[in-house]
Amino acid sequence: MADRNNLLKQITEISFTVNDLTLYLDTHPVDQEALTAFKQAMEQRKQLLKNYAENFEPLTMDCVCPDTNNKNDINTKYPGQKHFTWADGPLPWEGGNV
Repeated sequence: MADRNNLLKQITEISFTVNDLTLYLDTHPVDQEALTAFKQAMEQRKQLLKNYAENFEPLTMDCVCPDTNNKNDINTKYPGQKHFTWADGPLPWEGGNV
């Protein structure tokens, strides 16, 4: 099973990279090296978010999928049932996960 804290750390780090590259590309929109780095970082972020949602709960609405989220039934009121997983938690901003 994936480690929640490690995944959150990886998501935070790659999200910082995406945000930093976004700011750079705002002023350098044709920098091919930065565009490539941005594409790679976005792909990595999407995969990490998907992995987190599948093992725990979705961090963004884009990751809500009742068929695949929270396969381990961790922190849910509806173990073994297909349900809207957005409310499964605890969520990172509620503390206790980092």
